[in-house]
Amino acid sequence: MKKKELPRFLYGGDYNPEQWPEDTWSQDIKVFKQADINSATINVFSWALLEPREGKYDFSKLDRIVKNLSAADFDIVMATSTAAMPAWMFKKYPDVARVDYQGRRHVFGQRHNFCPNSANYQRLASDLVEKLAARYGDNPHIVAWHINNEYGGNCYCDNCAAAFRQWLKDRYQTLDNLNRAWNMNVWSHTIYDWDEITVPNELGDAWGPEGSETIVAGLSIDYLRFQSESMQKLFKMEKAIIEKHAPSIPVTTNFHSLPNKMVDYQAWAKDQDIISYDSYPAYDMPTYHPAFLYDLMRTLKHQPFMLMESTPAQVNWQPYSPLKRPGQMRATELQAVAHGADTVQFFQLKQATGGSEKFHGAVIAHSGRTDTRAFKEVARLGQDLQKVGPTIKGSNSQARVAIIFDWSNFWSFEYVDGITKDLQYVPIILDYYRQFYERNIPTDVISVDDDFSQYDLVVAPVLYMVKPGLGTKISRYVKDGGHFMTSFMSGMVDSSDNIYTGGYPGPLKDVTGVWVEESDAIVPGKSTKVAFGDHEYDAHLMCDIIHPEGATPLAKYTSEFYAGTPAVTENQYGKGMAWYVGSRLDHDGLSRVIDHAVDQCDLHGLAGEDSDLEVTKRVTKDGQELYFILNMRNEARSLPAKFKDYHDLLTGETAQPTLQAWNVEILTK
Repeated sequence: MKKKELPRFLYGGDYNPEQWPEDTWSQDIKVFKQADINSATINVFSWALLEPREGKYDFSKLDRIVKNLSAADFDIVMATSTAAMPAWMFKKYPDVARVDYQGRRHVFGQRHNFCPNSANYQRLASDLVEKLAARYGDNPHIVAWHINNEYGGNCYCDNCAAAFRQWLKDRYQTLDNLNRAWNMNVWSHTIYDWDEITVPNELGDAWGPEGSETIVAGLSIDYLRFQSESMQKLFKMEKAIIEKHAPSIPVTTNFHSLPNKMVDYQAWAKDQDIISYDSYPAYDMPTYHPAFLYDLMRTLKHQPFMLMESTPAQVNWQPYSPLKRPGQMRATELQAVAHGADTVQFFQLKQATGGSEKFHGAVIAHSGRTDTRAFKEVARLGQDLQKVGPTIKGSNSQARVAIIFDWSNFWSFEYVDGITKDLQYVPIILDYYRQFYERNIPTDVISVDDDFSQYDLVVAPVLYMVKPGLGTKISRYVKDGGHFMTSFMSGMVDSSDNIYTGGYPGPLKDVTGVWVEESDAIVPGKSTKVAFGDHEYDAHLMCDIIHPEGATPLAKYTSEFYAGTPAVTENQYGKGMAWYVGSRLDHDGLSRVIDHAVDQCDLHGLAGEDSDLEVTKRVTKDGQELYFILNMRNEARSLPAKFKDYHDLLTGETAQPTLQAWNVEILTK
């Protein structure tokens, strides 16, 4: 059955009235109404209240919560409560608890510590969700179901080991295939019986921080794939139960982190009816970083997403959490909307008085007052969204540039031992994303399985792992007229992390027209010089020693023994062009490369001129263009001349020539 769309632009967030006396609930709703809040996410962590003993359910309090919110015409996002297990479950069924990377079985406490392959956890979670879905599935005020919460973290228990062996049998069929894929002749690792396979934790073939060091990369990467799929099966299990009782209501779970390394969001996206994301940028995070994550979330399904969590004030878990400056909260929330969010939701709507999150910001703070700066800003944003939400909702973004972000590359790249220990995937991807962000060139963040043909330029920094068929796909894209850019540490291994022999960058040699002989590690505090014409720039991390095989040098090294050899190359391939960037260039150096590629692709920024403002665009279903002009700084900035006669949907007036600190305009002709 086709799923319903969200009925309106949701403005709300996590609400936990079960933590408060019932005689306070009506006042909470009055306060929410003052801020034009129209939705609430409930029941996220209520398992112990709903099922105080196995099989003994009590929905009376949740019934009253649902009744009160429904009577107030709130849209409800109903969660399933399966992310935090009650104490009786640990006591009765110890196998529900996760075994961590150090081999320790967890005990009752915290959350996100369930074993995804525990039959007891699966059974008990299924029973709870069945009861919830049967009871509330036909409630017209429930507009979405929210499964579990922020999946993540791996388990290394015996249940997972047994399930992993079966997963490997399905994947490789024979031990010969597995030994070949993992190259198990190294260090006498050959496996002769399936039960000889052990999980890759600190007691086995891995060490150091989880996800960073391993002896057998093929084993460790497969285990990450397996754990992500195991959690995905839990999600699908709950979703199938909900769909029996509420087949037309969208089902989601909230993605999180920077991004979450342990869960392959791209693999999960097909099972999400709508993508949900929790956004908590740190005080010192550059504004292009959350923008990148929003573009990733939007591109997972190439449709608007839900901003499921954010904060109206401070967060409790960051090392430092300065207050948001006046107007900053509104700007950061509207940044998410600009990049594709069709909801603005907070954690939390009412501030807890106990527990670790009691100092996490909320719409209703501990004072309970509505004359505070924070509440007034929440109310102003509510007024804005009530005014423009109907116009924005369902509009989408259009991009001619795509950056590839791939979880298998994320995993494999950070397992590399050799050259330098400082190989971090996300920061290098952000180097390139930042270039387009600063030019206000819309950018999708895609997977290796997306359709490249819809883009004029596809950028794939550190495309270390090239799975079978991907090299051919890239070559065909460029041969047909596409433009492709890649970098050092690309085209090196297959999907099992085995090297492509015959020289780097393996399957990308022909399209890039280069052969990389070796790579020099640039130690911390040092740099190598790279020249574009008469201008020199710094290069860090590593430097590829490149031999052109058809490619033309765009920049050359000017220091070290490889001075005079190419650092950046360009290769005409069929009707298209490919660029290879052999080092981690500083920002200005990479800008030279991107400027050249942008010119070749005839790309133009939305602002029409250089601007410190962030400019994005969403297009409504009837073709109306909505330009979001965001001043993400604590100082005034001038509006680009292109927009001087545009109309601001927020004020109903002509666009102002100057945007004050943290101000936002949503402009249309």
